[in-house]
Amino acid sequence: MTTDSSRTSTTASGGISTFKGEERALRADRLGTGGLLLSVLAATAPLMVVAGVMPTTFAVMGIVGQPLLFVVLGVVLILFSVGYAEMSRHVHNAGAFYAYISRGLGGTAGAGAALVALVAYNALQVGIYGIFGFEVSGLLATYADVQIAWWIPALVAALAVGLLGWLKIDVNARVLGVLLVIEVLLVVVFDIAAIADPGKEGLSLHAFNPDTLTGAGVGTALCFCIAAFLGFEQAPVYAEETSRPHVLVPRVMFLAVGGVAVFFALSSWALTVATGPAAIVGTSQKQSAGLLFFLTESRLGGTFTDVLHVLFVTGMFAALLSFHNVVARYAFAMGREGLLPAAFGRTSGSSGAPGTGSLLQTVVAVVVVVAFAIADDKPAGDPTAPVLQLFTWFGNIGALGVIVLMAAASLSVVVFFARRGAAGTQAWRLVTSALAGIALLVIAGYTVKDFEVLVGAGPDSSLSWVLPGIIGLAALAGVALGLVLRVRAPEKHARIGLGNEAFQLDKAASS
Repeated sequence: MTTDSSRTSTTASGGISTFKGEERALRADRLGTGGLLLSVLAATAPLMVVAGVMPTTFAVMGIVGQPLLFVVLGVVLILFSVGYAEMSRHVHNAGAFYAYISRGLGGTAGAGAALVALVAYNALQVGIYGIFGFEVSGLLATYADVQIAWWIPALVAALAVGLLGWLKIDVNARVLGVLLVIEVLLVVVFDIAAIADPGKEGLSLHAFNPDTLTGAGVGTALCFCIAAFLGFEQAPVYAEETSRPHVLVPRVMFLAVGGVAVFFALSSWALTVATGPAAIVGTSQKQSAGLLFFLTESRLGGTFTDVLHVLFVTGMFAALLSFHNVVARYAFAMGREGLLPAAFGRTSGSSGAPGTGSLLQTVVAVVVVVAFAIADDKPAGDPTAPVLQLFTWFGNIGALGVIVLMAAASLSVVVFFARRGAAGTQAWRLVTSALAGIALLVIAGYTVKDFEVLVGAGPDSSLSWVLPGIIGLAALAGVALGLVLRVRAPEKHARIGLGNEAFQLDKAASS
């Protein structure tokens, strides 16, 4: 029996524990199809999309055909998912995007993708704290006559999410599942009520007419709408924690993309039916984020609308927890492969959760919220107030990062199978990946081009290049790290993207 402390450790009972590297593996068999599906769908925050994203897109871009945009994006993302899902059968790594990109485009590109993913998902998660705090403080003022600053509930939520992040992922999945199901049911009730009591134009299908997608605002509207899908691509992040990743991950991805596309297309159509297609843009401009609640008040009453307000908040909490879990697992994968300090590559206690990654994400969230709270010297209703800038700035930074990652992953799918000599057998998947990659690059281009519109800044504002530049800097910093590892630590560079496979090789070599 060896006494090498790097390979074994003595338990309290005097026995020898298993190989220490097992701390670098997430616990398998935690999630089934249902748990995995609920975990990824929670990030889409359906009520936040229906109450926030949809009215904003109608109001700002004046595009009546938003329902058709969701159908178009659903097709693009299903094309993307064909190759992405096939990669998930060959690569099981909590690093997902960067692991796939590493396998196709090499470790240096993978290091760049890893840092982009870490920044993007952190931004998506932290940005929600702005709108969460704003809504909770508003609810307390309305229903409890209690006046508190937005950053207080935001910080409380950050701590609650951080604590949940240390629990078993199946416990998190149950929390997310309950909140998500209630959210979806309430939106479905509204959809049925709108169809049963349409506006003066009746059950018009005009919003699905391709003619509604003409004009200069279509590209930017695509940027708004694609953010509503973010979450489905997270399924491979949990691959190591499922019992049959090669089956469950692809299944959940297609269910998520298809379900989200249909659900949002029908819900945005229901909004046009409730107001009438001719009035949807004007009504959205007048009501803004209050559009959904304005429409439910007249059809379903004040009590339903009050419940909807509360679920709007709990849905955001579910999205916060979902993105938190993803960030923690990316940090875990990066720590395991030497892209972050080794402490991030270990799991915590009996829960098997990536505790250090969870702690990192919580600290980032708290620091950013505190910074925006200190800078907040304007009324909460002012569109330039930091509380709202936190949501719009960080949300769009994160969305841009994920779009870029999806485009790069599409390219890596093509290269991965071509290098393995499988281009012939995988030909149709390579074609779908190439088509999806081109479409995603176009959307990314529009996102950068119209960033000042997305964040509500003026055309001459430096924000139009500073904010998207954060993703560019993350990519460059990651590539630089990859190049340094390639020269100074080639063994670490060779492990980028291998994840648990590298751990298994270590374990075999040590036995």
